This record gives sequence, structure tokens and C-alpha cells, in this order.
Amino acid sequence: MKILVINAGSSSIKYQLFEMPRRSILARGMVERIGEPQANLVHKYNNTEHTAGVDAPDHDAGMQVILSTLADAKIGVVSRIDEIQAVGHRVVHGGEEFTGSVVINEHVLESIQRYADLAPLHNPPNLIGIRAAMHALPDAVQAACFDTAFHTSIPKTAYLYGLPYEIYETYRVRRYGFHGTSHRYVAGRCAALLDADKTQVNVITCHLGNGCSMTAVKGGKSVDTSMGLTPLEGVVMGTRCGDIDPAILFYLADKGYNVKQLNAMCNKQSGLLGISGISNDMRNLLKRAAEGHRRAQLAIDIFCYRITKYIGAYTAAMGRLDAVVFTGGIGENNALLRQQICADQTQIGIAIDPTRNTAAEPKERLISSAASRVRVFVIPTDEEAAIAADTFELAQQVNPS
Repeated sequence: MKILVINAGSSSIKYQLFEMPRRSILARGMVERIGEPQANLVHKYNNTEHTAGVDAPDHDAGMQVILSTLADAKIGVVSRIDEIQAVGHRVVHGGEEFTGSVVINEHVLESIQRYADLAPLHNPPNLIGIRAAMHALPDAVQAACFDTAFHTSIPKTAYLYGLPYEIYETYRVRRYGFHGTSHRYVAGRCAALLDADKTQVNVITCHLGNGCSMTAVKGGKSVDTSMGLTPLEGVVMGTRCGDIDPAILFYLADKGYNVKQLNAMCNKQSGLLGISGISNDMRNLLKRAAEGHRRAQLAIDIFCYRITKYIGAYTAAMGRLDAVVFTGGIGENNALLRQQICADQTQIGIAIDPTRNTAAEPKERLISSAASRVRVFVIPTDEEAAIAADTFELAQQVNPS
């Protein structure tokens, strides 16, 4: 079965075409700058990359570009578009309603729209992408895979804030968490690498990129996660502040900052960028820190310290820790930071093997030493493969033959 995985943003559509159940990738790419005078297509297939300027005034047109490219006589990978039997869509927010991936119907569409208030930058373009795919592939099974779904197992003790309870009842203000598809995928791979059933393993998963989140996975279920009502809470990130005293915002409001300025500051001007004053890119910070830039080093140290603290907190919350997983652009590619994060974790049984940690291959590997009671892994995330697997399962239920 050929399954198309779609991740629609406000001005882009990323795609991967899978052959299931083998999980082989036939093609991947992106249409970006949708709505601009000239959009751009990047299409990768058979170890070849094709780029071109395209006409995509809206997402419907962008979807048509993708489908015509996939079926193109020269650069395509299918003979006809109707070979694509199902489409899996990444949707950021499913609120408390969706505990797993679902086949899309009118009720699901209405719910995604309703939760747009909680994810205004993500759910609306996700919904636009879904409608474009439904229009272009009316006979295909359409599935929604929610970033928040994996975290719906978090107990009230972990997801409620210390606010008046009616705030939760009226506005559903609570911890939702994000990157759930990534955390679920790498936690499952970790259990497989441990040759254990996922229900028997306690793992802390560290998704570290420009956006960062940590999740405590106990017996295969998320029981706590660092991001909250929005992706702003948690560890220090590229441009997001992470955990702060909320009274700071009241204090700055008294100094003349308005809501729009505070929002921009916390989401776009803080984190690694705000502390260092030079960059939100960890690669740049490491380079500048090696050259003696003190605030670049300070940003790195704060980043590592906050992650170390979360590992300790989640270990205490779960009662037993079997493994830690690093994933995401920073987590997968930066041995120096992994070493620094784990250096002070000997009291909970973590010890990194320097040779394993700095090895380039295999990408998915154990990096802890033989003496380490807690196993530490690098596991590249593959959210698209997880979405494809969910969509394949749902499509089989809809069309058993």
C-alpha cells in the first residue's frame, strides 16, 4: 500500500511517500513559499534531487504540484495518483479528545478547527492541508495523527496547573505536551533495542532541536512531559525561554511591555538566542564558545543544566529509570552536549562511553558504558514513519481487503 504523509505549514507542505508495510520511502520533498509569486519544489527520489520553481498560490495548488510530481513520467515514482490509497496528516493539537490517530471525518475536522485556539500557528495550516488532500485524493483514506495524542495518558497530578480549577474547566488550560509522535517512536525503538516489552520499560526521551521537549515514558505511556499548554514551557530552546517565573511577565508589563511584545520576547527572542545574544543555532554557539565567547558558553551550560535537571526529576517521578534516549537535530548529532548533560548523572546510574558517544555510525546506537546501570541511546526520530504506520493500520481497518 502506498501512503502519503503530509505535514502542512502556513506556507509549505512537506511530504513523504511510503510503500507499506515495508516502510520504504519512495520519494520525499516539500513545496515551500506557497502563496508567493513563485513557490519552490524540492523533490527527492532514487538518490536524486529535483528542484523547480512552481505555481502554488494556495495549498490546493501545492498539493496538485506534489501529486503531479509523484506521477510525473520522468521524476515520478507512481504511474497513477490513485495508487496512493491513504494519506496521513500530522496535526499538532488534538486537545483531550484524541488519544490516538483517527480516520478523518467531519467531526474530526470540526475538532481540529476547535482546537486551533490552542495551536493558532499550527492547526489552521494542518487543516488546510487536510482539505487540500481530501480534494485532490477523494477516494483515499485520510488519517490525522496528533502530536498531543501520546501525552493524553499523563495523569491529572502532572497535567493540571496550580490555577483555580474553573480555569481548567472553562478554558481547558492544562499541560498538553508536544512532539508526541517523536517521543512515542523513539521510546518504542528503545524498548526494541533493550529486547523488552514497552510495558516493562521506563524511559526518558529527550527531543532536542530548535524546539526541545522531554518526556517521562513509564511502561510505554507518557506520564509527564516538559512542554505545557503551549510549546513555550520546559527546557531552554533555540528562541523560547522555557520555564520562567510567570511574575516576570507582570513585572515587565508594569515597565511598559505589552502582550504582543512579551509574546514575541518569550517565543522568538529568548532561549539560546537571548542568552548568547548571537544565535539560536547550537552549532554556531559551540563554534563561538570554542573561540572564547563567554555568553555562548553560558547559553550552552544553561541548556545542558536544564536538561540534566529534568532527567533527575523524571527519574524521581517514575521511581525507576531503565534508559535515556537522545533524538532530534541536537540530540542525535552533538556528542559534546550529550556528554555534558550526562556527566553529573552518575548518582542515578548513567555513565557515557566516550568512544560510543563520538562514533558516527550506526546512527541508532547505545552510547552508555558497560558499567552504566541506565542505558543511554541515540535514536534518530522518524515521525513520518510513525504516521505512515498509524495510517496503514487505519486504512486496513477501513478497507480490510
